[in-house]
Amino acid sequence: MTTSPYDVIVIGSGAAGLTAALALAEKKRVLVLAKGSLTGGSTAWAQGGIAAVLDAGDTFENHIRDTMVAGAGLNDRDTVEFVIERAPAAIDRLIELGVPFNTEGSDLHLTREGGHSHRRIVHVDDATGWAVQEALLKAANANPNITMLPGRACVDLITGRNAEKYSGSGRVWGVYALNQETGQVEAHVARATVMASGGTGRCYLFSTAPRGATGDGIAMAWRAGARVSNMEMMQFHPTCLYNLEVKNFLITEAVRGEGGHLLNPVTGERYMSKYDPERMELAPRDIVARANDDQIKRYGLDYVHLDISHQPPEFVKHHFPTIYEKLIGLGIDMTKEPIPVVPAQHYTCGGVLIGLDARTDLPGLWAAGEVTESGLHGANRLASNSLLECFVFGEAAAKDILSVWHEMDDPPAIRAWDASRVTDSDEEVVIKQNWTEIRRFMWNYVGIVRTTKRLERAAHRIATLAQEIEDYYGSFRVTTDLIELRNLHQCADLIVKSALKRHESRGLHYTLDYPDTLEKPVDTVLVP
Repeated sequence: MTTSPYDVIVIGSGAAGLTAALALAEKKRVLVLAKGSLTGGSTAWAQGGIAAVLDAGDTFENHIRDTMVAGAGLNDRDTVEFVIERAPAAIDRLIELGVPFNTEGSDLHLTREGGHSHRRIVHVDDATGWAVQEALLKAANANPNITMLPGRACVDLITGRNAEKYSGSGRVWGVYALNQETGQVEAHVARATVMASGGTGRCYLFSTAPRGATGDGIAMAWRAGARVSNMEMMQFHPTCLYNLEVKNFLITEAVRGEGGHLLNPVTGERYMSKYDPERMELAPRDIVARANDDQIKRYGLDYVHLDISHQPPEFVKHHFPTIYEKLIGLGIDMTKEPIPVVPAQHYTCGGVLIGLDARTDLPGLWAAGEVTESGLHGANRLASNSLLECFVFGEAAAKDILSVWHEMDDPPAIRAWDASRVTDSDEEVVIKQNWTEIRRFMWNYVGIVRTTKRLERAAHRIATLAQEIEDYYGSFRVTTDLIELRNLHQCADLIVKSALKRHESRGLHYTLDYPDTLEKPVDTVLVP
């Protein structure tokens, strides 16, 4: 038996991971692993806010309907109800942790975003994610049952196949992780593991995701034997800042929610009436992103304009202080002129399949957040439902682990990482070359608008790279860049396979070869 100082390992230090860790730490010893810094994930980047029914004129049914409409019917109704009904309690817990949500008198200030029928977005100015991250980290640092290790790039899940007495079992016992300081791969072993490692936005050339969003958890779970679903449902945010120096600065949905207009920079026309005349700029993200993409391609533009300069300057500065200061530093005054924006990859709606208890297919492995396909988002995530999903399923994972704790065995003896085949190479340029190639063909062939021919071209390139990457991985020393390349390639393969399986256009998956939506929605489930 392997003796571990920890009961549970949590992979990821964002909203999902820290929520699970804090709930587990009431009774168990928890190790939290982060690939980079503890604040390096997507949570800290979230600008908009958290959706919850808190207004007297709003109802759970309204929020459920908005979520299902945005998800183009691919959502799981039970999951949507499960999450939305737990949203007010999640907000209460965050307030208890000290998140300083904006208020209006004695009430929380609620804003509105695209796809929402009511004002229901609680926020901290336009930097909600950072405030949430700070509060969760403060609580985790103060908890004696939580140990946090940054600088650990996870390589692969530890299963029964890695036991000294090989069992062939897919039961998860923790994870092998690269210590980025020492260059050594360590075995972190525990009775239960929670995967909260985020999405795979960096598969694409243009993305609002942080540098580390390379699909590590999805790829590791897939290699260990877990099913994944709906990987073709890749959300593109309509409004990422177009700037040659700043590649991934998001202009929050709330700018449109507070009256921002989308304009063609050549004609000056407000064009959303052509694409969604009823909801205009407040249409769901997939519709607005395709509209922006169409305007850019149709007119040969580099970008379109997002203009909120018709609102009073103090109103703009008050609601969007972070964005205002960032843009001023780049020579753009959003109170006087429009903001140049382009669509960019923003959120991974598919992922590792989980149930309402956050369990994956693999015994010993739970998952929460963007790494998962819980059934909440369906074919398109509704704005500000992402952090909410993290809180609800982080709690669900912790609750389920504690409920079955005494049914789980202690870990067996686990083999140390075998580095005997490793050679040192002077050809790290291979990693950069392949990384760039994947991101470019994924953007060009598996982007906002797709065709079967484009998808087949992407599949051909993925197959060509497969053997080269595996050969390189098999002999080269383990580095974070190499781990990420391997996972990016795996996730790109899953995205393309899923897209080729869906013979319709639904939500985020829009293909010119199958422009109609089938009557009955079907998940694209992939089995290892």
